[in-house]
Amino acid sequence: MLNYSLYRHPEHTDWVTFVHGAGGSSSIWFKQVREFRKHFNVLLLDLRGHGNSKPALKDAFNSKYTFDSITEDIISVIDNEKIKKSHFVGISLGTILIRNLAEKYPNRVQSMIMGGAIMKLNFRSQVLMRLGVVFKSVIPYMLLYKFFAFIIMPKKNHKQSRLLFANEAKKLYQKEFVRWFRLTSEINPLLRFFRAKDIKIPTLYVMGEEDYLFLPSVKKVVAAHQLSWLYVIQNSGHVVNVEQPDIFNKETIKFIGKY
Repeated sequence: MLNYSLYRHPEHTDWVTFVHGAGGSSSIWFKQVREFRKHFNVLLLDLRGHGNSKPALKDAFNSKYTFDSITEDIISVIDNEKIKKSHFVGISLGTILIRNLAEKYPNRVQSMIMGGAIMKLNFRSQVLMRLGVVFKSVIPYMLLYKFFAFIIMPKKNHKQSRLLFANEAKKLYQKEFVRWFRLTSEINPLLRFFRAKDIKIPTLYVMGEEDYLFLPSVKKVVAAHQLSWLYVIQNSGHVVNVEQPDIFNKETIKFIGKY
């Protein structure tokens, strides 16, 4: 089972589950925990192979990860804690996992907060993915990871986010990185499905105005889907919860409070 942490509220019954992105860990939510604990029960988890969720023996013989199998990892945790329903907060690739979980288990999802959401890979993103597929076995994964982090978060005010994710990615093994990279290179059909289907679960997309790779497609999704809203944070890039935590916390807590 995944490594996870719980913060129980003495009065409130609502749960908020945080799902980080590829290469990160539950520690990326350190600027959210204090505020969210005041209002909700909080569940933080480390995805497979990340943080303190070390690769299991069975994973050594299973080189192919799928979004469904990783989604089931999350479900196993909330089942273990007998959490019937939760609000979900994700960042980057974590938003895809949350959306997949909502597709498979809509009755378990009260609302979704999608930070730095990935809803479509534009041409530049797809070129980067193809380059990664070609070089993933010959270039040290940290060099490749830092390169991608710089492309996604290029500005000076994104430096904290880049360093945070780079430090967390150091905890991954090369084989683990390759498995996750294969996963991210196969997401186009899944994202196409998500864009086409309106799941009608209250969803707040929180995007940085400088998230140039992913913001345009999110705007189109919000325009087409009911119960979807967009909040754009100024002077912020992809990792909005780290770069502008006060605004992120205020807007997301307010949104969750409605549902």
